[in-house]
Amino acid sequence: MKLTLNSMVLAIGALGLAACSLSAQAQQTVKIGFLGTLSGPAGALGQDQYDAFMLGIEHAGGKLGGATVQVIKEDDQLKPDLGVQLAQKMIEKDKVNIITGVTFSNVMMAVHKPITDNVLLVGSNAGPTPLTGKGCSPMFFSTSWNNDSLHESMGQYANDAGYKKVFLLAPNYQAGKDALSGFKRMYKGQVLDEVYTQVNQPDYSAEIAQLQAAKPDAIYVFYPGGMGVNFVKQYQQAGLLGKLPVLSTSTVDGTTLPALKDIALGVVTGSPYSADLNNPQNKKFVDDFRKKYNRTPSLYAAQSYDAAMLINAALTKTGGKSDNKDALRAALKSADFKSVAGPFTFNTNQFPIRNFYRVDVAKDASGQAALVNKGVVLKDHADAYYKECAMK
Repeated sequence: MKLTLNSMVLAIGALGLAACSLSAQAQQTVKIGFLGTLSGPAGALGQDQYDAFMLGIEHAGGKLGGATVQVIKEDDQLKPDLGVQLAQKMIEKDKVNIITGVTFSNVMMAVHKPITDNVLLVGSNAGPTPLTGKGCSPMFFSTSWNNDSLHESMGQYANDAGYKKVFLLAPNYQAGKDALSGFKRMYKGQVLDEVYTQVNQPDYSAEIAQLQAAKPDAIYVFYPGGMGVNFVKQYQQAGLLGKLPVLSTSTVDGTTLPALKDIALGVVTGSPYSADLNNPQNKKFVDDFRKKYNRTPSLYAAQSYDAAMLINAALTKTGGKSDNKDALRAALKSADFKSVAGPFTFNTNQFPIRNFYRVDVAKDASGQAALVNKGVVLKDHADAYYKECAMK
């Protein structure tokens, strides 16, 4: 009788331990810091990132890798010093396990080391060149692109289109310099001039007069956010839109087209994403994003949604645990998820090898100005700096 009773006690104890273990697993929580530019002329970019990341969590059943998620959101206001303060607060006070987002390259350059010295960083937009090569980090993963790569597609397109002389414009910060460097890497024609303007400059009349006098075959511009809206409107007011071709990246995109509409018709853009890409995961993403937020997702949204899916796949591998940095990093490196933008694999520097598309501003089936995919310009494209990265 005693043996039977002891057996029962042991069995009950084992069940109790199992229940405690299951309960602990169910209560596993991962803290994720979202840092982005959410206000000012470029705030739409960061808002798209944040909204898409939260939709990704929703699509994963309200959890990531089975773990309860707490997202701490902060607005860096496109100020590098503020970005550093907020990142430190997330790490030291909020005790986050992962930080994601980061919209602009000048902020990324400032926050990268303070973050990666402590926690994993999953960037979903900014990809400054110094962090792609010699400055790469095992603690940094990107679901977007190296800055140069983003613009190489339009350099290649300019060759394909037969443009012999091109005039270049970009804002004077890291991403602007990377942008024109990337364009020039692929472009074989003559660069008449490259002009760098102030970040968030509102008036481009002097630059428009300068480019008009240069008589290029086309212009290439990189003006994200409100800068792009102002430039395109002023270019149209000068009577040049439709006469002097505009090639761009992140100038007319999902965040700026709603403000430009038909004004931007005819602009040719290079992008790693288009909302009309025909794959199941993108169709679900676009449909649900439109229903939830009443707008079409931009490339910034797509990259941030991919970041959520990447983290979900990694946490699934770790059983929802995020406290072991080495295990989480290994899980991120080997994570298998389906990108809404099509083929996606990590290179040795933990930046994507991916397609870049020609996406035109044209009228869709409903007669509205839309971004329309015109095919792949660069297929399975790797950045130019990965060989400089010490990781293998």
